[in-house]
Amino acid sequence: MRATTETKQVRAGTLLAEAPAGDFLPADTTDVVDAFIRLLEGLYAHLPLKRAMYGIDPVQQLRRLKQRLPLVTKDFNRELGDIIRSLRDAHTIYVGPASLAGQVARLPFLTEQHGPPDAPRYMVSKVARELIDDPDFVEGVELEWWNGVPIATAIDARARQELGGRPDSGRARAVESLTFRSLRHEQPPDEQWVVVGYRSLERAEREVRTPWSVIVPGAGPAPIRVASAAAAAVAVNPGAADVRRAKKLMFNQALWQKEEDLASASVEIDAAGNVSGRFADNVSARTLKTSAGTFGHLRLWGFDLPDDDGFLSEVIEILDLLPPDGLIIDLRANPGGLIWAAERLLQLFTPSHVEPTRFSFLATDATRALAEVRQNQAILGPWLTSLTSALATGELYSQALPITPVELCNDTGQVYSGPVVAVVDATTYSAGDLFAAGFVDNEIGTLVTVGEATGAGGANVWSAETLAALTVDSPIEFRLLPSGAGFTVSIRRATRVGASAGLPIEDVGVAGHRRYSLTRRDLLESNQDLLDYCGLLLASAPRTALTVEPGASTLEITTQGLTLVDLYADGHPVGSSLPVTNANPVSLPIPAFHETLEIQGFKGATLKQRRVIRA
Repeated sequence: MRATTETKQVRAGTLLAEAPAGDFLPADTTDVVDAFIRLLEGLYAHLPLKRAMYGIDPVQQLRRLKQRLPLVTKDFNRELGDIIRSLRDAHTIYVGPASLAGQVARLPFLTEQHGPPDAPRYMVSKVARELIDDPDFVEGVELEWWNGVPIATAIDARARQELGGRPDSGRARAVESLTFRSLRHEQPPDEQWVVVGYRSLERAEREVRTPWSVIVPGAGPAPIRVASAAAAAVAVNPGAADVRRAKKLMFNQALWQKEEDLASASVEIDAAGNVSGRFADNVSARTLKTSAGTFGHLRLWGFDLPDDDGFLSEVIEILDLLPPDGLIIDLRANPGGLIWAAERLLQLFTPSHVEPTRFSFLATDATRALAEVRQNQAILGPWLTSLTSALATGELYSQALPITPVELCNDTGQVYSGPVVAVVDATTYSAGDLFAAGFVDNEIGTLVTVGEATGAGGANVWSAETLAALTVDSPIEFRLLPSGAGFTVSIRRATRVGASAGLPIEDVGVAGHRRYSLTRRDLLESNQDLLDYCGLLLASAPRTALTVEPGASTLEITTQGLTLVDLYADGHPVGSSLPVTNANPVSLPIPAFHETLEIQGFKGATLKQRRVIRA
């Protein structure tokens, strides 16, 4: 049974200065540095990119650090962390000692940005009321100062220490890390408390002092096991995943309390109209009234789950309960997770064949040896031939191949018939980036970016535990680091498909068709202006529909906005195209022997709707 909220909150009063930290012996620090040199030289997928973009040589920096050892643990952690952070890659990080696992440093409020990019404002959007003594420090106050520094200057300074490859993504991470930081995955606060200057709702200038403290939200209800096949198909920002859980614990207690019962939960609508089920930590939905009409709102919180089949099935159930006239898919602050889960969802919203993102290894002796290990053939075998030839020809990278099998990206087909808008921001990362890339590259709908683009995490990421499991008893065996320290590493870089084929995601992200800046009303009234904007996009989109009801011997087909329907049995056409109109449902005889029926609906020559029915 999962720990209760009360148990988790036992640590909520722990001041940052009192939080335990790990300790290394001198020999341990040498082993850790040696491991990172091997890691970056042999396996790090983005090393050529980072050297070119930022003019750094992290391998040489590590060698210099090794010459200066031993250092006390605190200094060692900081110096090693600085070298790895210079890569600006939230996938590739030094993970602190095990004693820090799950710990999140937090202040008792949340800060968010609103307004145009050239004149942003910073507002308190949520407050843990019981932890703030000042009654005037409430949701809606505007921040002016941070420890005596103008708030914009403080955020810019913090952004230079963050892992965002673009300036806007660095600032977005800086805003979040003002009040929340994963102690095992991020640089801890230097200060023990902060003095915040703010302007009250009455426009009076005031100050409040509040200490950093530590909470331990723990992993989600069903974390991915490090030795499983799914662990090799992950794209996640682990620090952001910890922070997402901490925010949920602090500001959404009702949803948190449900987690103990999620294993047996079924999809249902609560009294407030919210739809959720077994994967409520990852996805929820509601029927949403906007100024332009009533639509569905699907919130994808994260893909950190081990069961992509179950997740896909639950999303299908949820979609069946939402209005058919349009859907808003919201992935803001999604830290990523299982690549299979993210990419397999795309097929539910398009009639077209879905092409997943491609991934490639840096071509080195180490990556070839990794692919040659017998136990890895099922998951890495497809890359082996190109790794071998790349080393002979001097190519930097292996062939780019999908991690999610193409057939699994198309095994269910379209489920939702209405137009779709997806919303992302600069903290949408990893598998969230991949979903956004697939959404655009497969021409599924309109992508709206809050800011310039997604967070730009373009890689498959492995943990130290996963790498150790996949190299055991091999020539390149990686052992776990001492004192429970660890790392995550970008092991395969992601490149896009379709019209953007071959373009990277790392440090670039996925730009939307439309840009949007959050308003003050968005932060105080559940994103109402943003959702109204998306509603207008949905209302202006062309609408088609296809409903198929299987009977004993016929398929009853109802259409909207279509002109022709084709029927296929096991991939073979059955008869000729059937003209259809909105007003007249049609019946098609079901072939006597088949395993799969596919119904395709066209408007003119363009495929608009598709349904797959399995016997």
